[in-house]
Amino acid sequence: MKVQQTLDIIGKVSSPYKEKFAIPRQAGLVSSAKGSIQLLDDVNNIDVVRGLEAFSHIWVIFVFHGTQDQGWSPLVRPPRLGGNKKIGTLATRSTFRPNPIGMSLVKLDGIEIVKHHNKKQVMINISGLDLLDGTPVLDVKPYIPYSDAKTEAIAGYAQCSPELSMQVTFNDKAKLTLQSLEKTYPELNIFISQILEQDPRPAYKQQTHDEKTYGMSLYDLNIQWRMTSLTHIEVFNIEINNT
Repeated sequence: MKVQQTLDIIGKVSSPYKEKFAIPRQAGLVSSAKGSIQLLDDVNNIDVVRGLEAFSHIWVIFVFHGTQDQGWSPLVRPPRLGGNKKIGTLATRSTFRPNPIGMSLVKLDGIEIVKHHNKKQVMINISGLDLLDGTPVLDVKPYIPYSDAKTEAIAGYAQCSPELSMQVTFNDKAKLTLQSLEKTYPELNIFISQILEQDPRPAYKQQTHDEKTYGMSLYDLNIQWRMTSLTHIEVFNIEINNT
């Protein structure tokens, strides 16, 4: 059965994550990731968010726009199972779903109105996000602890948060670049470290040491890093993207 209903995009995410690689696998794992939701069209109205500031966290319902054209499969390989075991799509948080809809619990940092092309723009500032830049937002709902938090819940293969297995350091060149970018991107070193501590490599490479050079795009920066041991990552270059 198909539901003949068109969903309107009510907002768009501004995120430091410019590509899928290195986005944390769940929201909240990288607390220093900061972004915002720009409300659109008729929803761009301060009355729409009246009272929302009383909540510390919000649910963001969104579209997996970066992968929706790739379709979906009944079985997927969750990274938490090493990327080897297949289980049903609906038993995972996979981006490849019958309908490309996701939900993310993020911290609400504040609501502000900014002037944009002589118009008032409502912005919902958030942190701990795991959303790709430009993500279309379908809805925003307040997080309600007494009903949303179930401490007795059983979570299968994801009962506990993943252990942080990586130590992250910056070489002298990267440290100098961080100093030069400090005013533009405060605590950039913490942001990069929190991402890399999660070991963003493909699941099948985790717990292994490889000599490949990796890169990730954050803000307008390209960060290059490599494994120097099984448990150590070195950031060796940070440069501004010219594209």
